[in-house]
Amino acid sequence: MGHAGMDADVVIAGAGPTGLMLACELRLAGVDVMVVERLAERTGESRAGGIHSRTLEVLDQRGVLDRFLAVGELTPVAHFSGLWLDLDGFESRYPHPLMLPQSAIERLLEEWAAELGVRVRWSSEVSGIRQDEAVVEVELRTAEAAPATLRAHYLVGCDGGRSTVRKLSGIDFPGTPATMTALLGDVELPDLPEEYIFMRRCTGGHFSAIALEPGWHRVFTSEYDHVADRDEPATFEQLRESLVRLAGTDFGMHNPKWISRFGDAARQASRYREGRVLLAGDAAHIHYPAGGQGLNVGVQDAVNLGWKLALVVRGQASESLLDSYHVERHPVAERVLHNTRAQAALVRPGAETDALRDVFGSLLEFDDVNQFLGGMITGLHIRYPADGDHPLVGRRVPDVDLKTSDGDTWVYELLHAARPVLLDLRGSAEAAAVTDGWADRVDLVEARSEDDSWPVPVVGEIPPPAALLIRPDGHVAWATAVGDAPDISALRTALATWFGPAQER
Repeated sequence: MGHAGMDADVVIAGAGPTGLMLACELRLAGVDVMVVERLAERTGESRAGGIHSRTLEVLDQRGVLDRFLAVGELTPVAHFSGLWLDLDGFESRYPHPLMLPQSAIERLLEEWAAELGVRVRWSSEVSGIRQDEAVVEVELRTAEAAPATLRAHYLVGCDGGRSTVRKLSGIDFPGTPATMTALLGDVELPDLPEEYIFMRRCTGGHFSAIALEPGWHRVFTSEYDHVADRDEPATFEQLRESLVRLAGTDFGMHNPKWISRFGDAARQASRYREGRVLLAGDAAHIHYPAGGQGLNVGVQDAVNLGWKLALVVRGQASESLLDSYHVERHPVAERVLHNTRAQAALVRPGAETDALRDVFGSLLEFDDVNQFLGGMITGLHIRYPADGDHPLVGRRVPDVDLKTSDGDTWVYELLHAARPVLLDLRGSAEAAAVTDGWADRVDLVEARSEDDSWPVPVVGEIPPPAALLIRPDGHVAWATAVGDAPDISALRTALATWFGPAQER
């Protein structure tokens, strides 16, 4: 797209999974994007190790999931503080997480971004921000002698838990400090007596050793009531000594690929937007990495924000649409901070925690408890606040099979272009006519569903809807049930609320 005098419509700080996903979302909408990254190149580190159900669905909505499935492994394991969850009965084509290192996830997202025309500028660290009612200027510290300045309509900080963008924008980051220190690294463990040790609790903490590629393990150690200096480099010797303290041996640990450190600090930005600056991913929220939720929440932040920001940049919606990003995503991350604090408490050493884990584990035998916690970890139970009585409104749309005049398809295939869809399942001429004013932004699809019911997590099975308005992120903005007269006024309101005013004829 691009505008005169601008280096990009949107500058994104940070080329991690959140920043790359947001860049792809914006490019699908025709927005010119530049990603700036302080690192000179990829480090090869992989803090995250998998993708949960809802993020798999999001990638499927964009038609790129096969790339990830080709190199990862769907594994029927998920846990809450080391207590196993059963995901077999979850209503999704992909109920189980995909085991895939973050380095591979970033590589695949970067390849997709390049195909879409995203520009990535390495060795470029944000050092200053100035904004007014029309533009944001981003100062960069680069490898070159003189600093560079980029002009854009918006800046999105996806630059991690120590976000420079957040700090320069004056956005508070309240929360709770770390109470423990965890180390992780990819190493060789020739003396490990078993291939896989998961969260073995000991006096003082716990450790894990998880098999990766042949010959390599990822080792985690967590020790409580000691917090390392956050600026102190993590070393192989520290990891080895920590494992010896917890396990009584280092299992012959040698040949580290990389070593890193994390803690259980939990903080969240007080607001996700300051004028023309927005935050997403770890820049907006950090937490103990229990249950593997962090990367997934960041990617879903990006998918919630991307289409909204694109509509505003293109002048099709007012800036007030961006306020819904905070309204919808801040509570989601708030719940993640809450559940990861609970998970951190459940894994602490001690007889009292042993008893608590035993009781908590027995509760997981109840389907409702398993469903509740599993839906929380996977992101499948997220429901955004929305007007409408239909149980689908605000929730992710089920990915049911469809038949159209052009052949067989499925709901998520309709979202590959990252555009809103009015899915008309009963030939409602009245509902279809309303979309004429939004034809430049909303796709009208007439189809039939062969399914007798549309399963919805938490709610259960519901009668098939007659028509539904699906946002680009896969959440339902409006729906009407079979047998009910469609509320056309509510449909018109939903279209205007989420996709701007109707096009003048």
